[in-house]
Amino acid sequence: MIYPDNFEIKIGFAQVREMLSELCLSPLGRQFVSRMAFLNRHDLVQRLLEQTNEFKQLLESDAEIPLQHYFDVTAYLDRAAIPGTFLEVQAFFEIKMSLRTIRDSLRYISSAEEGKYEALKALGANVMVERSLIAALDKVVDDAGAVRDDASPELQRYKRDLIAQQGQLRKTISSIIRHAKNEGWTPGDAEPTIRGGRLVIPVIAEHKRRIKGLIHDESNTGQTVYIEPESIFELNNDIKDLENAYHRELIRILTGLTNTLRNFIPELRKAYQYLGLLDFIRAKAAFARRVEASMPKLHRYPHIAWKEAIHPLLYLSHKQMGKPTVPMDLELTRDQRILLISGPNAGGKSVSLKTVGLVQYMLQTGMLIPVADNSEAGIFHDIFIDIGDEQSIENDLSTYSSHLTNMKKFVTVADNKSLVLIDEFGTGTEPVLGGAIAEAVLQNLNDSKVFGVITTHYTNLKNFAERTPGIVNGAMRYDHKNLQPLYQLEIGKPGSSFAIEIARKIGLPRHIVDKASSLVGKDKIRYDRLLEELETEKQELEKKLKEATALELKLKRNVKEYQELKNFLEESKQDVMREAKGKAKLLLKDANQKIEATIQQIKQSQADKEQTKLARRELEEFATEKVRKEEPRPAHKRVASNGGPLKAGDTVSLIGQDSVGQIVGIKGKTAEVLFGGLKTIVKVDNLERAEALTKKQKKAETAEGYTRGMNITQRMADFGSTIDIRGEYAEDALNKVMNFTDEAIMLGIPEIKIVHGRGNGVLRQVVRDYLYSVPEVVSLTSEAEERGGDGATLAVLK
Repeated sequence: MIYPDNFEIKIGFAQVREMLSELCLSPLGRQFVSRMAFLNRHDLVQRLLEQTNEFKQLLESDAEIPLQHYFDVTAYLDRAAIPGTFLEVQAFFEIKMSLRTIRDSLRYISSAEEGKYEALKALGANVMVERSLIAALDKVVDDAGAVRDDASPELQRYKRDLIAQQGQLRKTISSIIRHAKNEGWTPGDAEPTIRGGRLVIPVIAEHKRRIKGLIHDESNTGQTVYIEPESIFELNNDIKDLENAYHRELIRILTGLTNTLRNFIPELRKAYQYLGLLDFIRAKAAFARRVEASMPKLHRYPHIAWKEAIHPLLYLSHKQMGKPTVPMDLELTRDQRILLISGPNAGGKSVSLKTVGLVQYMLQTGMLIPVADNSEAGIFHDIFIDIGDEQSIENDLSTYSSHLTNMKKFVTVADNKSLVLIDEFGTGTEPVLGGAIAEAVLQNLNDSKVFGVITTHYTNLKNFAERTPGIVNGAMRYDHKNLQPLYQLEIGKPGSSFAIEIARKIGLPRHIVDKASSLVGKDKIRYDRLLEELETEKQELEKKLKEATALELKLKRNVKEYQELKNFLEESKQDVMREAKGKAKLLLKDANQKIEATIQQIKQSQADKEQTKLARRELEEFATEKVRKEEPRPAHKRVASNGGPLKAGDTVSLIGQDSVGQIVGIKGKTAEVLFGGLKTIVKVDNLERAEALTKKQKKAETAEGYTRGMNITQRMADFGSTIDIRGEYAEDALNKVMNFTDEAIMLGIPEIKIVHGRGNGVLRQVVRDYLYSVPEVVSLTSEAEERGGDGATLAVLK
C-alpha cells in the first residue's frame, strides 16, 4: 500500500518518471514507463533489477547493440489483422527495420558467454522473428523506405516502360517549349508543369491560339494559360495508363505481403512487447548511469543498509550547477527500526527523509538506486508519508488536523512490513500537547514494529528515542562556529536546533535573546550547549584523524620510495662494479700487450738510443690515448692548503689527480686513504684537500638515474596492449595506431590488439595496410570469433 494518493508527487518520483519517458526511444517504451508501479514481490523486483543492471553493463561496455528503429507498429498490426486490407509501403518499412532491430538484439544478447546477461536472455527466450518474413519484406521495400523496382517482373516492366515514356515526353515537351520561347509565346523562364496529372506548358494568354492543344488551367491574373499540346496527348495518355498499371501491381504486391504478415501477427505482438521492454529497460539503465546508481543486495524482509545514498534529483541539479552532493549512510534493521532525525532548520532533515522515500520507491519499481556498491536493501509491503501542508478548505481540515488524519492511518494500518516517513513530527499545534501526542504515536508505531524515518525539533521525542529500544536518534550536523549546515546525517545522537545561536548571529537584539534564554530555562540551554560541545569535539577529532591519516599515508609512500631507491642503488652498484672490472681487464690486457711489444722492439734494436726513445714515446702516446678515451671524471674543487694540517676524516685527492678519497688515519708522514672501496698508503705531501660532491648533488644524481630506470619500468607496467579506435576518422585512427605501435615496439611488447569494429571495413583496411608496412610486425590475424572476429586485428611483434 502506498499512502497518500499523491505520494509520487510528494517524494519527486513523478519527475523521475518524466525523465525516464524522455529517455525512451519509442512510444513502446513510454507505455511501460507509464505503467510502472510499486511492487512488493521479492522475486519480481530482483528480476527487474538484474535486467536493468545487465543493460547498464551493456551501455558501459559500448556494446554494438542496436539503438535505432524502435518503431511502434501496433496500429499496423491491428489493420493487417483485418482480412482484405493492405498496408502502405511506409508501414512495411517500419515493420522491416524494427524487426531487424529485434532480431539483432536477440542475437547479440543470446550469443554472450555463459553467465553473462542471463536476465536479458530469459527476457527474450520465447521471442521469435522469422527470417522468411524479413526476407519477404526486404524483397519489396529497401532500407531507404522505397519500393524495389524488381519487387515483381510486372512491376519491373511497368517501371522500365514508364521511365522510357517519361523520357520521350520530356524530350518532346522540351522541343515544344523551346520553339514557343523563340516565338515569344511563353515567358522566358517558363518550365513544364503538372495540371490535373497531365504535363502542360505555360503560355501567354494572347498567344494561346498559336499552340494547338487543351487548356487545363490559367493563372490568377489570367495572363498565363496552361496548355497540353496536341502532340503529347498520346504520350500523356500512355504514361497515365502505365502509372495506373504500376499502381495496380503495387497494390497486388502489398496485399500479398499483408496476407503473409497476417499469419505471423501473434508472434509479432510478442516480439514488439519485447522491443518495448528493451526500450524501457534501456531508459532505466541510462538513468542509472546519470545518477551513478547501482544494484544493492536485496533481502526478502524489510531492511535498509545504504552506503553513500544520495537524492537523485538533487544530485542532477547540483551536478548541473557544479556543486557537490553530500551522501548519507543509513541503516534500519529489526533492532533499530525507527530513525528520529533532529537538527536546525534548513539543515537537510526533509531532504534526508525524501531521499529515503524516493530511493526505496525507485527500488521497488525495479530501478537501480544511487547508493554505493556494498549497500543492502529489503522489501517493504507499504510506504506511508506525512510531509508538507495538507490543509483543505473543502474538507474543513486545518494543517494539524490533516497531520492527525495521517497519524490515524499510520497507527491503524502500518505493521512490521511498513515504512513510515513523517516530517516535522508533532508540529501544527500547541508544543506541549503536540509533543505529547507525537510521543504517544511514536510509542504505538514502535510497539507495532514499524520501520520509519521521522524528523522533529521536540526534545521529549529525542529523550524518548534515547531510552527506547528500536528507536535511534540522528542529527544533521551543523557548523556552530559559522552557523552553517553541513548536510551530513550522523546516527547515534540527537541534534540541536541552535535557535538561540542563530537568533544571536542574525542580529536579534541582545535583550530579546537573553530573555528567550531565561524563558527556555537553564536545563534546555545546558542540553543544547552539551550537544554543541559534542559537535565541536567531534569536528576537532575528525580533523586530527584526517591529518593523522594523511601523515600515515605520506610515511608509507616515503618508505616505499626509499625501499625502491635502495633496491635500485644496490642493483646499479653491482652493474657499475661489473662494468668497471670488465674495462679494467681489457685495459690491463692492452697495456701488457703494448709493454711486451715495446720490450721486444728495444731488444731487437739492441737498446739503440733512438729506437728506445721512439718506443718509449709510442708507449706514452698509447697511455695518453687510453686515458683520453675514459669518460671524464667530475671535477672537484681544490681547497687552499691554509686550512691547517690534514687529519682523519678530511676529503683529499692526489696532487694532479681527480680521484677523491677520505683519510682514515695518519701515521707520521704517511696517510691511510680510502679511494672508492680500496685503502691505500700515501705520503701526506702528495695529498691536497678537495671538496667532494655535496649530499644534495649526490641525491640529485642518484635520483635522476633512478627515475630514468623507473620510468621505463613504469611505462611497461602501465602499457595496455589493446587500443580501441571505433568511431574515429581514418586519419585520426591511423595516427593513434602509429603512436601505439611505435611505443609497443620500443617497450618490447610481443603482441598488440587493435579494435576497429566491422562497419564498412574502412578502418580495418587502413590499420592492416599500415601494419603490413611495419618491418617489426611478424604477422597479422583477426581476433577469435567469440571475442570480436574480424572486428579486431592481432599483430605479433618481433
